[in-house]
Amino acid sequence: FYFRYMQIPNTEELTKRYYSIGEVANLFEVNASLIRFWEKEFSQLHPKKNQRGKRMYTPKDIEMFKVIYHLLKEQGYTIEGAKRRLKENKEEAMNVSAIAGRLNRIKEELIKIKENL
Repeated sequence: FYFRYMQIPNTEELTKRYYSIGEVANLFEVNASLIRFWEKEFSQLHPKKNQRGKRMYTPKDIEMFKVIYHLLKEQGYTIEGAKRRLKENKEEAMNVSAIAGRLNRIKEELIKIKENL
């Protein structure tokens, strides 16, 4: 079974201090409503809001979205299962998500090399 791993930039590659909900939605190729829903479901997500109430996401927030996306969309966890997984071992879940992202980038590089042979 093939899972499509997201090509979300590493936290180090995110150059801005804050990102809008639209920018985050574009990074994950999801609707802004899904991001707002996940914020309600996962206590680990708590973006800052400016004076006008607009959400402002840091690279750290985006990293947590990446982990949640990986658990829900790529690993097939339910919302409750993902919450439990994050509660039980947040660090391990974050590491697995990071490893999956790195492996996907390596795969993409290998495909490019193969195409150029």
